Amino acid sequence: MSEPTREELMARIAELEQTASAKKSGRIEFRVSEKGGVSVYGLGRFPVTLYYEQWIRLLDSVEPLRAFIEENRGKLKMKVNP
Repeated sequence: MSEPTREELMARIAELEQTASAKKSGRIEFRVSEKGGVSVYGLGRFPVTLYYEQWIRLLDSVEPLRAFIEENRGKLKMKVNP
């Protein structure tokens, strides 16, 4: 395996800096992963990555998901951000 070029290293550094700044700001970011999924950064420690069909199914289920969350609100834990 060959060594990465300077340009590749600089691009990777820029990507990591962007990820770090997103975590600090609490901002949610979207990216296409190497395998072609959509990754969401900023929700937690790790990104959430789903493929196109999975995102469409999830988005089509927003109303039932909201209803489920409200029905079970007393059982759910709230994460308090420091």
